[in-house]
Amino acid sequence: MKLKLIVVAMLLSSTLFAQQANVKDAFLEKWDNSKTYLIEMAQLMPAEDYNFKPTERQRSFVEQLEHIQGNMDWLSTKYFNRVKDDSVTFPTEKEAIITSLEDAFDAVGTAIATTSEEELKETVQFFAGPKSKIQILNLLLDHVTHHRGQLIVYLNLKNVEPPRYVGW
Repeated sequence: MKLKLIVVAMLLSSTLFAQQANVKDAFLEKWDNSKTYLIEMAQLMPAEDYNFKPTERQRSFVEQLEHIQGNMDWLSTKYFNRVKDDSVTFPTEKEAIITSLEDAFDAVGTAIATTSEEELKETVQFFAGPKSKIQILNLLLDHVTHHRGQLIVYLNLKNVEPPRYVGW
């Protein structure tokens, strides 16, 4: 009998949680933490090491940051309601790069915040085949996470202690 009560309580609590949380809010919380984590890494790497690359075939630290921002710009303008000024180029100075990354994260956040839950369920054409906009959200996060993991290695190779992990 106790086991049945525990199972029922778990089901009710998960149902209540599911009703409180939605895809957009969950994404935006994670997106904001992803921004904080990446910006900390960008701040920790000394400016003189921004061109560091572990091997010749890899991107430099700054090229990784530019690639991350480029992907955010592409996905948020192509699949969400974000408008980007294409005349603006990626900066070359550390502080301007950090500001540019912060602005890009904020612009994506705003675009997603103004997207309805219904629109997130829509299917779009993607080079990997039809995907829902929810899948594009997952790609946005996964792509930043992938390259942020590489940046942790770059920091460690330069004897810079990476920031503490932020998961949510």
